[in-house]
Amino acid sequence: MLSISALALFASAGLAYAEPSAELIAAAKKEGELTIIAVPHDWCGYGGVIDSFKAKYGLKLNELNPDAGSGDEIEAIKANKGNKGPQAPDVIDVGLSFGPSAKADGLLQPYKVSTWDSIPASAKDAEGYWYGDYYGVLSFEVNTDIVKKVPADWKDLLGADYANSVALAGDPRTSNQAIQAVLAAGLSTEKDAEKAANAGLKFFAELNKAGNFVPTIGKAASVAQGATPIVIHWDYLALQDRDTLKGNPPIEIVVPKTGVVAGVYVQAISAFAPHPNAAKLWMEHLYSDEGQLGWLKGYCHPIRFQDLVDKKKVPDELLKALPPAAAYAAAVFPSLEDQNKAKEIITKQWDSVVGANVQ
Repeated sequence: MLSISALALFASAGLAYAEPSAELIAAAKKEGELTIIAVPHDWCGYGGVIDSFKAKYGLKLNELNPDAGSGDEIEAIKANKGNKGPQAPDVIDVGLSFGPSAKADGLLQPYKVSTWDSIPASAKDAEGYWYGDYYGVLSFEVNTDIVKKVPADWKDLLGADYANSVALAGDPRTSNQAIQAVLAAGLSTEKDAEKAANAGLKFFAELNKAGNFVPTIGKAASVAQGATPIVIHWDYLALQDRDTLKGNPPIEIVVPKTGVVAGVYVQAISAFAPHPNAAKLWMEHLYSDEGQLGWLKGYCHPIRFQDLVDKKKVPDELLKALPPAAAYAAAVFPSLEDQNKAKEIITKQWDSVVGANVQ
Protein backbone atom coordinates (compact mmCIF):
# COMPACT_ATOMS: atom_id res chain seq x y z
CA MET A 1 0.00 0.00 0.00
CA LEU A 2 1.05 3.59 -0.50
CA SER A 3 1.69 5.78 2.49
CA ILE A 4 -0.84 8.36 3.59
CA SER A 5 -0.18 12.00 2.87
CA ALA A 6 3.05 13.61 3.92
CA LEU A 7 1.10 16.08 5.99
CA ALA A 8 -0.21 13.32 8.22
CA LEU A 9 3.12 11.54 8.23
CA PHE A 10 5.04 14.54 9.40
CA ALA A 11 2.53 15.98 11.88
CA SER A 12 4.45 15.98 15.14
CA ALA A 13 4.61 19.65 16.05
CA GLY A 14 5.46 20.94 19.46
CA LEU A 15 8.03 18.28 20.36
CA ALA A 16 11.14 19.41 22.20
CA TYR A 17 14.48 17.87 21.29
CA ALA A 18 17.63 17.62 23.37
CA GLU A 19 21.13 18.38 22.23
CA PRO A 20 23.51 15.40 21.95
CA SER A 21 24.65 14.29 25.38
CA ALA A 22 27.93 15.53 26.78
CA GLU A 23 29.01 11.89 27.03
CA LEU A 24 28.43 11.28 23.31
CA ILE A 25 30.24 14.46 22.34
CA ALA A 26 33.20 13.54 24.55
CA ALA A 27 33.34 9.99 23.18
CA ALA A 28 33.22 11.26 19.59
CA LYS A 29 35.96 13.80 20.24
CA LYS A 30 38.09 11.05 21.75
CA GLU A 31 37.77 9.12 18.47
CA GLY A 32 38.74 12.36 16.72
CA GLU A 33 37.49 11.69 13.23
CA LEU A 34 34.66 10.46 11.03
CA THR A 35 34.65 8.86 7.59
CA ILE A 36 31.81 9.65 5.21
CA ILE A 37 31.30 8.47 1.63
CA ALA A 38 29.42 9.56 -1.49
CA VAL A 39 28.71 13.06 -0.20
CA PRO A 40 29.44 15.71 -2.87
CA HIS A 41 29.37 19.21 -1.42
CA ASP A 42 27.00 20.48 -4.10
CA TRP A 43 24.37 17.80 -3.42
CA CYS A 44 21.46 18.85 -1.19
CA GLY A 45 23.46 21.56 0.57
CA TYR A 46 25.87 19.00 2.02
CA GLY A 47 28.81 21.41 1.84
CA GLY A 48 27.26 23.67 4.46
CA VAL A 49 26.15 20.71 6.59
CA ILE A 50 29.71 19.35 6.62
CA ASP A 51 31.22 22.73 7.46
CA SER A 52 28.79 23.31 10.32
CA PHE A 53 29.52 19.86 11.79
CA LYS A 54 33.27 20.43 11.72
CA ALA A 55 32.93 23.92 13.18
CA LYS A 56 30.64 22.71 15.97
CA TYR A 57 32.55 19.61 17.08
CA GLY A 58 36.08 19.97 15.72
CA LEU A 59 36.31 16.44 14.32
CA LYS A 60 38.38 15.56 11.26
CA LEU A 61 36.24 14.40 8.32
CA ASN A 62 37.57 11.86 5.84
CA GLU A 63 35.55 12.14 2.64
CA LEU A 64 35.61 9.04 0.43
CA ASN A 65 34.59 8.91 -3.24
CA PRO A 66 32.12 11.85 -3.42
CA ASP A 67 30.60 10.63 -6.70
CA ALA A 68 29.95 7.05 -5.58
CA GLY A 69 26.52 5.48 -5.90
CA SER A 70 24.55 3.63 -3.23
CA GLY A 71 25.87 0.26 -4.37
CA ASP A 72 29.44 1.53 -4.09
CA GLU A 73 28.80 2.59 -0.50
CA ILE A 74 27.58 -0.87 0.43
CA GLU A 75 30.58 -2.48 -1.25
CA ALA A 76 32.90 -0.13 0.68
CA ILE A 77 31.47 -1.44 3.96
CA LYS A 78 31.90 -5.05 2.83
CA ALA A 79 35.45 -4.49 1.61
CA ASN A 80 36.59 -2.82 4.83
CA LYS A 81 35.00 -4.91 7.57
CA GLY A 82 38.33 -5.39 9.33
CA ASN A 83 39.83 -2.04 8.39
CA LYS A 84 40.00 0.54 11.20
CA GLY A 85 41.59 3.17 8.98
CA PRO A 86 40.09 6.06 6.97
CA GLN A 87 39.10 3.83 4.04
CA ALA A 88 36.28 2.27 6.08
CA PRO A 89 33.09 4.34 5.96
CA ASP A 90 31.45 5.00 9.31
CA VAL A 91 28.17 6.14 7.79
CA ILE A 92 26.30 5.88 4.49
CA ASP A 93 23.64 7.89 2.66
CA VAL A 94 21.84 5.56 0.22
CA GLY A 95 18.65 5.06 -1.74
CA LEU A 96 15.69 3.69 0.22
CA SER A 97 15.96 0.12 -1.08
CA PHE A 98 19.54 -0.23 0.19
CA GLY A 99 18.58 0.28 3.84
CA PRO A 100 16.61 -2.94 4.35
CA SER A 101 18.98 -5.02 2.24
CA ALA A 102 22.06 -3.76 4.10
CA LYS A 103 20.35 -4.50 7.42
CA ALA A 104 19.49 -8.02 6.24
CA ASP A 105 23.15 -8.54 5.29
CA GLY A 106 24.32 -7.55 8.78
CA LEU A 107 26.13 -4.43 7.56
CA LEU A 108 24.42 -1.86 9.81
CA GLN A 109 24.15 -1.07 13.51
CA PRO A 110 21.09 0.52 15.12
CA TYR A 111 20.96 4.03 16.56
CA LYS A 112 17.93 6.21 17.24
CA VAL A 113 18.61 9.95 17.11
CA SER A 114 17.00 12.27 19.66
CA THR A 115 14.54 13.51 17.00
CA TRP A 116 13.46 9.94 16.23
CA ASP A 117 9.77 10.49 16.93
CA SER A 118 9.49 13.19 14.24
CA ILE A 119 10.73 10.85 11.49
CA PRO A 120 7.67 9.21 9.87
CA ALA A 121 7.29 5.53 10.60
CA SER A 122 7.12 4.68 6.89
CA ALA A 123 10.56 6.22 6.36
CA LYS A 124 12.55 4.41 9.05
CA ASP A 125 13.40 0.97 10.35
CA ALA A 126 11.53 0.39 13.60
CA GLU A 127 14.70 -0.88 15.28
CA GLY A 128 16.80 2.10 14.15
CA TYR A 129 19.05 0.41 11.60
CA TRP A 130 18.25 3.00 8.90
CA TYR A 131 16.11 6.13 8.63
CA GLY A 132 15.05 8.57 5.93
CA ASP A 133 17.07 11.76 5.72
CA TYR A 134 15.65 13.84 2.88
CA TYR A 135 13.38 13.50 -0.11
CA GLY A 136 12.39 15.17 -3.34
CA VAL A 137 9.17 15.07 -5.31
CA LEU A 138 8.75 14.81 -9.04
CA SER A 139 8.03 18.19 -10.56
CA PHE A 140 7.74 19.97 -13.90
CA GLU A 141 10.76 22.12 -14.80
CA VAL A 142 9.37 24.66 -17.26
CA ASN A 143 11.12 27.14 -19.57
CA THR A 144 8.62 30.00 -19.45
CA ASP A 145 10.28 31.83 -22.34
CA ILE A 146 8.85 29.12 -24.56
CA VAL A 147 5.95 27.70 -22.52
CA LYS A 148 3.49 30.54 -21.95
CA LYS A 149 0.74 28.45 -20.35
CA VAL A 150 2.42 26.71 -17.43
CA PRO A 151 0.94 23.24 -16.73
CA ALA A 152 -0.47 22.68 -13.25
CA ASP A 153 -1.06 18.93 -13.35
CA TRP A 154 -0.30 15.78 -15.31
CA LYS A 155 -3.46 15.87 -17.41
CA ASP A 156 -2.53 19.36 -18.63
CA LEU A 157 0.52 17.95 -20.42
CA LEU A 158 -1.79 16.22 -22.91
CA GLY A 159 -3.01 19.58 -24.22
CA ALA A 160 -2.20 21.07 -27.63
CA ASP A 161 -0.14 23.81 -25.98
CA TYR A 162 2.65 21.34 -25.27
CA ALA A 163 3.49 19.88 -28.69
CA ASN A 164 7.09 18.57 -28.77
CA SER A 165 7.65 19.87 -25.27
CA VAL A 166 7.62 17.20 -22.55
CA ALA A 167 10.64 15.06 -21.66
CA LEU A 168 11.77 12.72 -18.92
CA ALA A 169 15.09 13.13 -17.10
CA GLY A 170 16.12 9.56 -17.88
CA ASP A 171 15.29 6.40 -19.80
CA PRO A 172 12.28 4.71 -18.12
CA ARG A 173 13.72 1.30 -18.96
CA THR A 174 16.75 1.92 -16.75
CA SER A 175 16.43 5.21 -14.79
CA ASN A 176 14.79 5.20 -11.35
CA GLN A 177 13.86 8.87 -11.71
CA ALA A 178 12.09 8.21 -15.01
CA ILE A 179 10.37 5.08 -13.68
CA GLN A 180 9.07 7.06 -10.73
CA ALA A 181 7.83 9.75 -13.14
CA VAL A 182 5.77 7.19 -15.04
CA LEU A 183 4.40 5.88 -11.74
CA ALA A 184 3.56 9.42 -10.61
CA ALA A 185 1.62 10.11 -13.80
CA GLY A 186 -0.37 6.95 -13.15
CA LEU A 187 -0.99 7.84 -9.52
CA SER A 188 -2.67 11.04 -10.64
CA THR A 189 -5.66 8.90 -11.64
CA GLU A 190 -5.11 5.54 -9.93
CA LYS A 191 -4.32 4.91 -6.25
CA ASP A 192 -3.27 1.27 -6.46
CA ALA A 193 0.47 1.11 -7.23
CA GLU A 194 0.30 -1.84 -9.61
CA LYS A 195 -2.62 -0.34 -11.50
CA ALA A 196 -0.86 3.04 -11.39
CA ALA A 197 2.15 1.65 -13.27
CA ASN A 198 -0.11 0.58 -16.12
CA ALA A 199 -2.00 3.87 -15.95
CA GLY A 200 1.32 5.72 -16.19
CA LEU A 201 2.32 3.76 -19.27
CA LYS A 202 -1.06 4.56 -20.81
CA PHE A 203 -0.57 8.25 -20.01
CA PHE A 204 2.81 8.39 -21.74
CA ALA A 205 1.42 6.45 -24.70
CA GLU A 206 -1.24 9.16 -25.04
CA LEU A 207 1.39 11.87 -24.59
CA ASN A 208 3.50 10.30 -27.33
CA LYS A 209 0.53 9.82 -29.67
CA ALA A 210 -0.43 13.47 -29.18
CA GLY A 211 3.05 14.53 -30.32
CA ASN A 212 3.85 16.14 -26.98
CA PHE A 213 6.48 13.68 -25.75
CA VAL A 214 10.11 14.34 -26.68
CA PRO A 215 12.18 11.10 -26.53
CA THR A 216 15.29 12.94 -25.37
CA ILE A 217 16.71 12.80 -21.84
CA GLY A 218 16.06 16.27 -20.49
CA LYS A 219 18.85 18.29 -18.87
CA ALA A 220 19.41 21.92 -17.95
CA ALA A 221 20.98 22.60 -21.35
CA SER A 222 18.09 21.08 -23.32
CA VAL A 223 15.58 23.00 -21.20
CA ALA A 224 17.44 26.26 -21.81
CA GLN A 225 17.85 25.62 -25.54
CA GLY A 226 14.16 24.76 -25.93
CA ALA A 227 14.71 21.20 -27.13
CA THR A 228 12.88 19.96 -24.02
CA PRO A 229 11.10 23.02 -22.57
CA ILE A 230 9.32 20.88 -19.96
CA VAL A 231 11.26 18.21 -18.07
CA ILE A 232 9.89 15.94 -15.36
CA HIS A 233 12.58 16.15 -12.71
CA TRP A 234 13.17 15.71 -8.98
CA ASP A 235 12.33 19.13 -7.56
CA TYR A 236 15.72 19.70 -5.94
CA LEU A 237 17.50 19.09 -9.26
CA ALA A 238 15.06 21.34 -11.09
CA LEU A 239 15.57 24.09 -8.51
CA GLN A 240 19.34 23.78 -8.92
CA ASP A 241 18.90 24.13 -12.69
CA ARG A 242 16.87 27.28 -12.08
CA ASP A 243 19.72 28.75 -10.04
CA THR A 244 22.35 27.65 -12.56
CA LEU A 245 20.51 29.28 -15.47
CA LYS A 246 20.06 32.52 -13.49
CA GLY A 247 16.95 33.65 -15.34
CA ASN A 248 18.33 32.95 -18.82
CA PRO A 249 15.83 31.55 -19.57
CA PRO A 250 13.39 31.95 -16.66
CA ILE A 251 12.45 28.60 -15.10
CA GLU A 252 9.31 27.79 -13.15
CA ILE A 253 9.11 24.70 -10.96
CA VAL A 254 5.66 23.14 -10.62
CA VAL A 255 4.69 20.42 -8.17
CA PRO A 256 1.66 18.81 -9.84
CA LYS A 257 -1.66 18.91 -8.03
CA THR A 258 -2.02 15.13 -8.15
CA GLY A 259 0.37 12.20 -8.47
CA VAL A 260 2.98 13.76 -6.16
CA VAL A 261 5.59 11.05 -5.66
CA ALA A 262 8.42 11.45 -3.16
CA GLY A 263 11.76 9.68 -3.38
CA VAL A 264 13.59 9.14 -0.10
CA TYR A 265 17.26 8.61 0.75
CA VAL A 266 18.29 7.03 4.05
CA GLN A 267 21.13 7.27 6.54
CA ALA A 268 22.74 4.38 8.40
CA ILE A 269 25.79 3.58 10.52
CA SER A 270 28.11 0.77 9.46
CA ALA A 271 28.15 -2.26 11.73
CA PHE A 272 31.94 -2.10 11.41
CA ALA A 273 32.34 1.69 11.90
CA PRO A 274 35.83 2.50 13.23
CA HIS A 275 34.37 5.63 14.85
CA PRO A 276 30.92 4.64 16.09
CA ASN A 277 30.46 7.54 18.50
CA ALA A 278 31.48 10.09 15.88
CA ALA A 279 28.99 8.39 13.57
CA LYS A 280 26.22 8.80 16.15
CA LEU A 281 27.15 12.45 16.68
CA TRP A 282 27.00 12.97 12.88
CA MET A 283 23.51 11.52 12.87
CA GLU A 284 22.46 13.80 15.71
CA HIS A 285 23.73 16.75 13.68
CA LEU A 286 21.96 15.68 10.49
CA TYR A 287 18.62 15.22 12.24
CA SER A 288 18.83 18.39 14.35
CA ASP A 289 16.91 21.46 13.21
CA GLU A 290 20.22 22.94 12.02
CA GLY A 291 21.17 19.90 9.95
CA GLN A 292 17.71 19.49 8.45
CA LEU A 293 17.61 23.16 7.43
CA GLY A 294 21.06 22.71 5.88
CA TRP A 295 19.62 20.18 3.45
CA LEU A 296 16.66 22.44 2.77
CA LYS A 297 19.07 25.18 1.70
CA GLY A 298 20.18 22.70 -0.98
CA TYR A 299 16.50 22.26 -2.01
CA CYS A 300 16.19 18.76 -0.60
CA HIS A 301 13.20 18.44 1.68
CA PRO A 302 14.48 17.10 5.00
CA ILE A 303 12.55 14.19 6.41
CA ARG A 304 11.36 16.42 9.27
CA PHE A 305 10.20 19.17 6.88
CA GLN A 306 6.56 19.35 7.93
CA ASP A 307 7.57 19.21 11.58
CA LEU A 308 9.87 22.20 11.05
CA VAL A 309 7.17 24.09 9.15
CA ASP A 310 4.61 23.40 11.87
CA LYS A 311 7.06 24.62 14.51
CA LYS A 312 7.80 27.72 12.39
CA LYS A 313 11.50 26.84 12.30
CA VAL A 314 11.92 27.37 8.54
CA PRO A 315 13.11 30.90 7.63
CA ASP A 316 10.81 32.75 5.24
CA GLU A 317 13.57 33.19 2.66
CA LEU A 318 13.97 29.42 2.42
CA LEU A 319 10.24 28.84 2.01
CA LYS A 320 10.04 31.54 -0.67
CA ALA A 321 12.77 29.82 -2.70
CA LEU A 322 10.70 26.62 -2.86
CA PRO A 323 7.35 25.71 -4.36
CA PRO A 324 4.58 26.34 -1.77
CA ALA A 325 4.80 24.06 1.26
CA ALA A 326 1.15 23.09 0.77
CA ALA A 327 2.09 21.49 -2.57
CA TYR A 328 4.01 18.80 -0.67
CA ALA A 329 1.18 17.86 1.67
CA ALA A 330 -0.23 15.42 -0.91
CA ALA A 331 3.08 13.61 -1.40
CA VAL A 332 3.03 9.82 -1.22
CA PHE A 333 5.99 7.60 -0.46
CA PRO A 334 5.63 4.34 -2.39
CA SER A 335 6.73 1.31 -0.40
CA LEU A 336 9.67 -0.76 -1.62
CA GLU A 337 7.25 -3.50 -2.64
CA ASP A 338 5.18 -1.03 -4.66
CA GLN A 339 8.28 0.45 -6.28
CA ASN A 340 9.57 -2.96 -7.28
CA LYS A 341 6.23 -3.98 -8.78
CA ALA A 342 6.01 -0.72 -10.71
CA LYS A 343 9.59 -1.04 -11.94
CA GLU A 344 8.90 -4.55 -13.27
CA ILE A 345 5.87 -3.37 -15.22
CA ILE A 346 7.28 -0.10 -16.54
CA THR A 347 10.71 -1.32 -17.63
CA LYS A 348 9.31 -4.37 -19.43
CA GLN A 349 6.30 -2.73 -21.07
CA TRP A 350 7.57 0.74 -22.00
CA ASP A 351 8.59 -0.31 -25.51
CA SER A 352 5.37 -2.19 -26.28
CA VAL A 353 2.95 0.30 -24.71
CA VAL A 354 4.60 3.67 -25.31
CA GLY A 355 6.98 2.87 -28.15
CA ALA A 356 9.28 5.85 -27.66
CA ASN A 357 13.02 5.14 -27.63
CA VAL A 358 14.36 7.62 -25.06
CA GLN A 359 18.01 8.54 -25.48
